[in-house]
Amino acid sequence: MCKHILNAQVAVRSPCCKKWFDCVQCHTEQESHPLIESYEMIFACKKCRKVFRKNVQEFEEADEYCPHCDNHFIIEAKTPQAALTVESDDVRVDNKMLKDERERQKGLKSIFDPTDDADKLG
Repeated sequence: MCKHILNAQVAVRSPCCKKWFDCVQCHTEQESHPLIESYEMIFACKKCRKVFRKNVQEFEEADEYCPHCDNHFIIEAKTPQAALTVESDDVRVDNKMLKDERERQKGLKSIFDPTDDADKLG
C-alpha cells in the first residue's frame, strides 16, 4: 500500500532489483540503491492482478488502460492531506449533541390520518 499516492492502480516492477513498488518514492525509501531507468516498464494491474509490459517511448492515450480489464490506471494522483477534525463521544451512545432540525408539517392530510370523518361512508 503506497502512502505517497492514495489511488495507485498499478504496481511497477523495478528493473534493478526485480521487486514490485507502487511508486518511485516507495522504492527510494525501501531500497539502498538508486532506481535504474528503463524504457520498458512492467506493470501489475491491481484490479485484475495481471501483468503487462508497456514501452514508455511509444506511450499513447490508449496505453493508459490495462489491456486485460480496461482499468484506467493513469489517473490524477491524490496525495494525502493533513486535516483537523473535531472529535466527540460516540453519538450512538449519547445523542445529546444531536438536534433534529426538521419541523413537523402541520395542515397536511393523508389517507392515513385518523379524523372525525373517517367513520362516515360515502
